[in-house]
Amino acid sequence: MQRNKKKKARRHPNSSHLETSVINPVLFAIFAFATCGGYSGGLRLSVDCVNKTDSNLSIDVAFAYPFRLHQVTFEVPTCEGKEREKLALTGDSSSSAEFFVTVAVFAFLYSLAATVVYIFFQNKYRENNRGPLIDFIVTVVFSFLWLVGSSAWAKGLSDVKVATDPKEVLLLMSACKQPSNKCMAVHSPVMSSLNTSVVFGFLNFILWAGNIWFVFKETGWHSSGQRYLSEPMEKHSSSYSQGRYAQDSYGSGGGSGQQASLEPSSDEFGQQPSGPASFANPI
Repeated sequence: MQRNKKKKARRHPNSSHLETSVINPVLFAIFAFATCGGYSGGLRLSVDCVNKTDSNLSIDVAFAYPFRLHQVTFEVPTCEGKEREKLALTGDSSSSAEFFVTVAVFAFLYSLAATVVYIFFQNKYRENNRGPLIDFIVTVVFSFLWLVGSSAWAKGLSDVKVATDPKEVLLLMSACKQPSNKCMAVHSPVMSSLNTSVVFGFLNFILWAGNIWFVFKETGWHSSGQRYLSEPMEKHSSSYSQGRYAQDSYGSGGGSGQQASLEPSSDEFGQQPSGPASFANPI
C-alpha cells in the first residue's frame, strides 16, 4: 500500500518546472501592462508676457494612456490682450501602446489558465500529446509578439518623450517666439514607469523565449528525436559486439587449428611411426 501511495504521489519530473515557468510570466505580464496602461502624467509651462496681466505662469498639459497626443489640447496666452490660442500636442503612439498592453493582457490570461491546467489537469494536459504541442506553439507565438510589441512600444515611447518635451511644446506657442516674452518649463513629465514597462516587455520576451525549450521537451517531438538518435546507437553497439564475439570465437578456434596444423607429421618426412630403427653390422 505504501508503494502504491508513493507511485500516486509521484509527479512528472518536469511538472514542477512547468508550474514555476508560468508563474513568472504572470507576474511579469502584470507589471508590463500595469506600468504602461495605468500611466498618466503631465507637464507645466509658464508664459510671462510684457504685460503682466496677460501672463499665465501655470499652464498644465496632462496626457495619459493610450497616448493620442494630437487629441491633448490646452490654451495658452498670446500676450496680445486677453486672447488665447488653443494648441495640441503632436504625435499619436496609441497603436504601439495598445498593442503592447493587449499582448501583456493576453499573455497574463494564458499564463493564468496554463497554471491551472498544469496543477489540476496534468493528465488531460498530457493526453494524446495535444496539450504540450498547443503549449509549445502558443509559447513561440507569444515570444514573437513580446519581441514585436516591446520594440514597437520602445519606439512609441521615444516619440512620446519628444512630443511632451517642454522645449518642444514651447516652440508651438506664438507668444514664445517673441523675445520680449519669457517662456519656461516649470515641471517636466516623469517617464520612469513607462521606461519600466519597456524593460518588463523585453524581460517577458526573454522569459517566454527561454521557456520554449522546456515546453519543447514535453512534446512528442523531443522524445521521438531522442528515440531516433538512440536506435542507430543501439544497432551500432549490438553489431559491434556481435562482430567482436565472432572475432574472438574465430580466433580461439582458428588458433588451435593452426597449432595443430603446424605440428610436423611423421608421414610428411617419411618416418615410421614405430620405435627407433636398429642398425645391423654385417659380419
